[in-house]
Amino acid sequence: MPDPLEIFRRLGVMHPGAKAELNYTTPYELLIATVLSAQCTDVRVNLITEELFRRVRTPEDMLALSRSELEEIIRTCGMYKQKARALQEAAQELVDRFDSEVPSDRAALESLRGVGRKTASVVLSNAFGIPAIAVDTHVGRVARRLGLTELKDPDKVAGVLEELFPPDCWTELHHRLIFHGRYLCKARNPDCERCLLEDICPKIGVRK
Repeated sequence: MPDPLEIFRRLGVMHPGAKAELNYTTPYELLIATVLSAQCTDVRVNLITEELFRRVRTPEDMLALSRSELEEIIRTCGMYKQKARALQEAAQELVDRFDSEVPSDRAALESLRGVGRKTASVVLSNAFGIPAIAVDTHVGRVARRLGLTELKDPDKVAGVLEELFPPDCWTELHHRLIFHGRYLCKARNPDCERCLLEDICPKIGVRK
C-alpha cells in the first residue's frame, strides 16, 4: 500500500483548490443541497438550489411549501418524490427537536430523515469545521484503485480512511479525492499519464 501521507501530499499538489462544489451560505442550505445530491451531479443541484433557495432559507420555509410545489422545483434531480418527502420530514424534525437549527452533532444529524453518514459528514466538515470523510463514488473508486481498501460499502470505506489518515487531514482529503476522481481518475479512461500518483499507484481495477 502506498504511504497515506504521501498520497495526501501529492493530491494537494494536483488539486490545491479542492473544496465543496455545492453552493450554500448556511448549514441548512448545505444540508438541503447534500440530500439533493444523491445520485445527482453538483452542477444539477446548484441549478435547482438557485431557485429553491430564493424561497427556502429555513425549515419553516420548507414546510410552507406544498409537497407538489417542492417536487416541481426539484424534479430534475432524480428521486425527487423521495427527496421532497425527506426534506420536509427533516425540516419538521428540525423545528420540533432542534429549534430550527441544524445540529453539529453526528448522532443528531443522522437521526434526521434522509441523513446518513455521508450527508452528516459533508455537513459536519464543511458547515461546522468538524473533521470528517464523506465517501461518494469518486472517493470510493480512487481509494480502491490506490489499494487503500477493497471494500465497496461507503460507510466502511470511510472508516478505513479515517484509520489510515490523521483527523486533521480528513476534510481536505475528502475534497482532494473527489476532485481527483472527478477530473483525473475517472471511472472510464483515467488520465494516469497526468497523475502524480502514477508511480506509486497499483492501479487496482483500472482498465484502459
